[in-house]
Amino acid sequence: MIVEFTVGNFLSFNQKRTLSFEAEGISELKGNVFNYNKNKLLRSVVVYGANSSGKSNLIKALYRMKEVVLSSVKLNDIDELDYSPFLLSATGENAPTFFEVVFLDKTQKYRYGFEYNQKNIINEWLFEGKSVKNQRPLFLRTKDGIGVTEKFDEGNGKEVSTNDNRLFISLVAQLGGNISKQILEWFDGYNVLSGVDHKDYKGYTTMMMHKKTTGCNESLSLFKKLKLGFSDLIPSEIEFNPTDLPGEIPKNLKSKLIKEFTGKKQVVLLASHNKFDKKGKIIDTVSWDRDENESEGTNKIIDLSGPIFDTLNLGKLLVIDELDAKLHPLITMNIVSLFNSPDTNPNNAQLLFATHDTNLLSAELFRRDQIWFTEKDSLEQTDLYSLYSVNLPDGTKVRNDGNFEKNYIRGRYGAIPFITN
Repeated sequence: MIVEFTVGNFLSFNQKRTLSFEAEGISELKGNVFNYNKNKLLRSVVVYGANSSGKSNLIKALYRMKEVVLSSVKLNDIDELDYSPFLLSATGENAPTFFEVVFLDKTQKYRYGFEYNQKNIINEWLFEGKSVKNQRPLFLRTKDGIGVTEKFDEGNGKEVSTNDNRLFISLVAQLGGNISKQILEWFDGYNVLSGVDHKDYKGYTTMMMHKKTTGCNESLSLFKKLKLGFSDLIPSEIEFNPTDLPGEIPKNLKSKLIKEFTGKKQVVLLASHNKFDKKGKIIDTVSWDRDENESEGTNKIIDLSGPIFDTLNLGKLLVIDELDAKLHPLITMNIVSLFNSPDTNPNNAQLLFATHDTNLLSAELFRRDQIWFTEKDSLEQTDLYSLYSVNLPDGTKVRNDGNFEKNYIRGRYGAIPFITN
């Protein structure tokens, strides 16, 4: 379970900014909050902001931290790190990027983070404790070396084997450390998806439907509820056809793909539609390749269903940029409701997404602490804050019975485009 995430000196984030999933002491929509080891956490968080305000960069920061952690073990001594500092400051381009995450794993709360530049890990740390007050260090890494406490004996003797460009946590996990392995498993457990290009997770959903694994029936129930037009999705194995390859790909790559896949079968999903007579009575069904004949929005929700129900079933974290792209607002609302409801989310999965869809800005769907905004200041650096923390011009806080959408569009919360005449 994620508690909070902090990023600094990364793309448009110059100063450190923290996104929190900790629930504030407010009484609205109690079902949107769950208790885990005496922690009250939010089931979902939505991020709003103008174009280029930093919404996507927040999503990219979570993805970058995950990638740095999981790829660290594969690095050679001379490999450079994926480093994208804030470039609009005299000091930012030479300063380290900062990532830190607080999360709950089983019975323990961990706080893990690191700072790095293009060549080196500058600092790295891991703390544990059931609350912030009693957190104690497991290890600390600075430019002077790595210090390991007795609570992290799995790291003893491995300090000198850690290259300057590799994370200590990664090395210890590779060599069989138990706590370090839990840390890496947490990073491996959450997915960061694009809401615009859904082809990256299309294959996962197709195989889920093909093999009838967990999530298949839930997905079909969702499609039926959303009334997407088709009555069923039918997996079908077809022979590889070279003519299906895009014409614009290079000839050498095309030849390689033809050689590799000729004679092999691929799985496609056929959308089954009812066929009617003149009186509207169902007389037959017609099936076709859903990729070719269904709308972009329909194909997106089909592809997205795999990661959604996988996350709900495993109680993990799902991060989506531009969730609303190509989707009707009512469909997006249904997806959010799957996470917000204890009935459909009994395993306490969490959803973080960025959107421009103001139809979702409703006190009936979100609590004030679930709604966050990104906004750039005069120095072009991203600020990040929640609706709960907003102070209105008259000095009061935002009320939970206010019209969130209307007030946001009017600019009362900031984070909207400034458009001149």
